[in-house]
Amino acid sequence: MSDIHDAGHAGPIKSPKQLLTTVILAFVLPVFAIIGLVLYVTAGNKPASGAANPELAVAHRIQKVGFVEVRDANRPLRSGEEVFKGQCAACHATGAAGAPKLGDTATWAPRIQTGFEALVHSALQGKGAMAPQGGGDFNDTEIARGVAYMADAAGANFPEPPAPAAEGASAPASAASGS
Repeated sequence: MSDIHDAGHAGPIKSPKQLLTTVILAFVLPVFAIIGLVLYVTAGNKPASGAANPELAVAHRIQKVGFVEVRDANRPLRSGEEVFKGQCAACHATGAAGAPKLGDTATWAPRIQTGFEALVHSALQGKGAMAPQGGGDFNDTEIARGVAYMADAAGANFPEPPAPAAEGASAPASAASGS
């Protein structure tokens, strides 16, 4: 009877070699599989080799396409001298990157000959080593005032552009007075 009892309860593992293989496959292999999955999942957050500032690189890649900046539309416009000191002096006071220095009549003369509108266009759109100035801390009228200030210091006689609201308000007033 013991022979029948032993034969009915015999398992699939018949030798120590089969036991060792089963232990490896049942316990060790899943541990390595889990470690491999963890390494695979966390590998995406590693910075690329040679990346100086990975946080900044990620921020640039995921930045929004556009943004809205709210400014006070009723603030008084800054004068040409203020714009020059705040935006233009870094290059035009020292002559950096070939920029004509403030008051240098010889280098400003050919530029003044192109006219005020051409100078303003160059300032807003950029020219040569000068980056575009439009859209910064100063609006287009203030940049035009800075251009007039620099050109006038070199011998031009450009009037300082008025505020856009003042132009719009003066046109209807003159039309009404002519009727």
